[in-house]
Amino acid sequence: MQHVFANRRVAGAALADALAESAAERPDPVLLALPRGGVPVALEIASALGAPLDLVLVRKIGVPGQPELAAAAVVDGDAPQMVVNDEIVRATGMSTSELATARDEQLREIARRRAAWLDGRSPVDVTGRDVIVVDDGIATGATMRTALRALRRQGPRSLTLAVPVAAPDALLAIRGEVDRALALVTPEPFRGVGAHFRDFHQLDDQEVRDLLNEADRLPRNTGRNDTTTGS
Repeated sequence: MQHVFANRRVAGAALADALAESAAERPDPVLLALPRGGVPVALEIASALGAPLDLVLVRKIGVPGQPELAAAAVVDGDAPQMVVNDEIVRATGMSTSELATARDEQLREIARRRAAWLDGRSPVDVTGRDVIVVDDGIATGATMRTALRALRRQGPRSLTLAVPVAAPDALLAIRGEVDRALALVTPEPFRGVGAHFRDFHQLDDQEVRDLLNEADRLPRNTGRNDTTTGS
């Protein structure tokens, strides 16, 4: 019988319980959610751990004339990172200048989205932090894998993946990108993330803003060295 969560926040509370068992190993955590669906999940974990919540925004860089073919992806942060698919770049002959132009275009879109959701607040610096990356589930893992690789380059103390549900093969492929991977449900056969939630509605921009504002009002664990005043 499939495990079904009532909604994303209930799933987040269950993840928070699982992560609390090893909270002492992460003295200075920060939660990074993949929007939109990862935000309510991560909010519950942030509340339980007394940690700041920010977004990790990922944008694909498509090949000119073939926008669905990913030549690279760019991930925001205090120092934005681009992850390049060298095989695709070589096969298509995409130039360095084309990559740079596309990167700058996607960074502008990331800035627009950050302004829409976070009122232009700067990304949290993850250097030396225990980073917990959260989404509402993993199907193929392509976007998550890109985000994790880019975040690793920013020098976190540790990198943890936490999701309520994941396809077993996708989770296996991602494990090498993190120090710890936690998925509460890994169904076989996998029939999609949404199959494990009774409420799996598409969040709108206002709901994302409301959740992030709620996160800003959460009490912080003062036992940690967290000087962040907003995410």
